[in-house]
Formats: sequence, C-alpha cells, structure tokens
Amino acid sequence: MIEKRIPFMGITIDDLTLDEIVVNVFEMVDHRKPVQIVGVNVDQYLLVKRHEYSRKIFAEASLVFVDGKPIMYMSKLLGHPLKQRTTGPDLMENICKRGAERKYKIFLLGAGPGVAEKCGNVLMERYPGIQSVGSYSPPFGFQNDKKEIEKINFMLKESKADLLFVGMGSPKQDYFIYENMAKYQIPVSFSMGAALDFIAGNVKRAPRWMIECGLEWLYRVWQDPKRLWKRYFVHDMKIVPIFLRELLKTRKKI
Repeated sequence: MIEKRIPFMGITIDDLTLDEIVVNVFEMVDHRKPVQIVGVNVDQYLLVKRHEYSRKIFAEASLVFVDGKPIMYMSKLLGHPLKQRTTGPDLMENICKRGAERKYKIFLLGAGPGVAEKCGNVLMERYPGIQSVGSYSPPFGFQNDKKEIEKINFMLKESKADLLFVGMGSPKQDYFIYENMAKYQIPVSFSMGAALDFIAGNVKRAPRWMIECGLEWLYRVWQDPKRLWKRYFVHDMKIVPIFLRELLKTRKKI
C-alpha cells in the first residue's frame, strides 16, 4: 500500500509512480470498500486552497496523484521531489490494460452525450478483457436534482462495476463521488476530468513529447483558446505568489 505522502503547500500528495498507483488500485478493488482517487494539478490545487469542502475531499481521498508538471517542479524546489507525474488518460489506460487480465468491469460517467459510451468501446477494443458495463452523460444541473442523483446511483450500483471513471470537471466530479460512493458501492472511483474525451477521440491529445515536457496545457490552449486562455494565463498564475511565500519559508529554515 501507499508508503510515502509528500506535503505540498497545505495538502498531501502520494509519492507514487504510475505502476505503483496501479498496484494500489488493484488492492483497493480487492478490498471492495468504496474509495476515491483524485489527481492534483495547478487548477485543482487552487480549488482546494480556496474551498474548505474540496480540502476535506482531498484530505480524505485514498490516493492523491500528481497530474501536473508545475506541481512536480514546485515540490522539488520546496525540498520534496516527487517520483513521477501521471496524467488522467495515462492512468485510465494503464489500469484498463493491466486490469483486462482480471476481467475488470468499468463504468464511465460524464462528458458529452455519447462520449462515455465511445470511450468504453475504445477501451474494450484496445484491451480485450475489460468490460464496459455502463455509461451515462448526466444532464446539465443534475447535481441539484435529487431524482437524477438517485437514478445515477441506482444505475451505478446495478452495474456491479469494479471501477468508476467520472469526467465532469472539478469540483463537480469530486463532490459527486464523495457524496455518493457509499450509496453506489463501486470499489474505486476516479475523478478523471477530460480523460474520457481524450480516449474517445473527442478531443485530440498533445504529441507525446509535449506531454512529457509538461506542455500539454499549451496544446490545449491552442485547441480552445477562447475557453482556456484565462484559466492558464490568469487563474493558474495565482499559485505563483503562494509558491514564492512557501519557498521563502523553506529558505529561512535552512
């Protein structure tokens, strides 16, 4: 199980490689006790910093993986180097690739109409043995509709899935899992953001070299500048003064 948690500016991150995350996930599935897994990038960190409820969710999550190169760079400069960055799509595909031997059942929730179903079909084609036992794209505002939530929980519980991948964006996906996983009883639930869109081919991923260099965000801005430029060039920059203050504290302790 998880051996080392790294402190990072008020939260903790599990210091695991992709392979180690997969091993932990398989152990969690075997235990059959519903747990939540989340990833942290700059956008997520700022969300957690700003909202107490999100902080509670991240603090109670069974596994927090690093999904952002800037987080890795900052953590290293603060004296806590992390082993590896793991993106949502890479984690999802690796779990399905290795889980195919175990005949794992997966459920895909979120994204636009038809995207989750397509994602499930792609995964079954790539990794024979994986069973996509359900997919659903909730209507806009579903989180405020008690009957819709009950419908989704019933659907998930009846699926008898081993793994649930939720792609709704944050904090919506984090809140849904946290508030409902005890009701639908799927062993492991993941907040996956845009991973369903990427795997389904609905959104094209950056070239591998850009992903490895931490430039995937730039490719995404190029694809959808109207929606994303403010997030990356304005909102995410709010982490800079927070980091500089932490760095100054660290240097004063030396």
